[in-house]
Amino acid sequence: MRIIDLSTAVDASGWEPDPITHTVLTPAEGAVHMAEGMRERFGVEFDISVLPGGELLSLDTLTLTTHTGTHVDAPSHYGSRARYGTPRHIDQMPLDWFIRPGMVLDLSTEPVGAAGADVLRREFDRIGRLPQPMDIVLLRTGADRLAGTPGYFTGFTGLDGAATRLLLNLGVRVIGTDAFSLDAPFGHMIKEYQRTGDRGVLWPAHFVGREREYCQIERLANLAELPAATGFTVSCPPVRIAGAGAGWCRAVALIDEE
Repeated sequence: MRIIDLSTAVDASGWEPDPITHTVLTPAEGAVHMAEGMRERFGVEFDISVLPGGELLSLDTLTLTTHTGTHVDAPSHYGSRARYGTPRHIDQMPLDWFIRPGMVLDLSTEPVGAAGADVLRREFDRIGRLPQPMDIVLLRTGADRLAGTPGYFTGFTGLDGAATRLLLNLGVRVIGTDAFSLDAPFGHMIKEYQRTGDRGVLWPAHFVGREREYCQIERLANLAELPAATGFTVSCPPVRIAGAGAGWCRAVALIDEE
């Protein structure tokens, strides 16, 4: 089986609108930390010189949002109320949503903004079939090449409300993108609203989640490495964070090789 990594790294050295802090306790510092903790909490003295090289274990401490790096948005991220009932948090979502056949759609030649249902239908025609119910549909916009830079957050293609509803009407419950968001860039949406006065251009893909229950995978990568539009399995179970609107995931594509 061939495995293609579809995830972006959580990298404190890259540019983020919500900066990451990453503090590393080295193995040597970890030994001191452990010894001090044993003394203060349990009254136990420990001589770290008996450890090989005077080192124990390293420890990484990070401060970041659940929307940093490759992650899955839960229905509760889209709003506190929904037409279908109470939106579920990420730890409440069924695992079988996240290990499913995949289909990748090529939106890489689309302009910055929100692609419509016509763009998706064009891709279905090119591929020669529709997504099947519960397929995981991935959008290759090419935005992942900008990951770690400010341009990653401003120069990509999302979906409008009609395109999102089309996928949900076909039975899709997980939609992924290699861009920062399934919606158009924030600045683009706000300018469109100011130009038209149409509230429907503001976060339409996310707000469809108040009508229908579904999840998004955002900030994927390497979709161009998939050898075909279909014929692979996506595995992207999110981390179980109780009561959270999103959870990080290590998304991969699994491809059977004869």
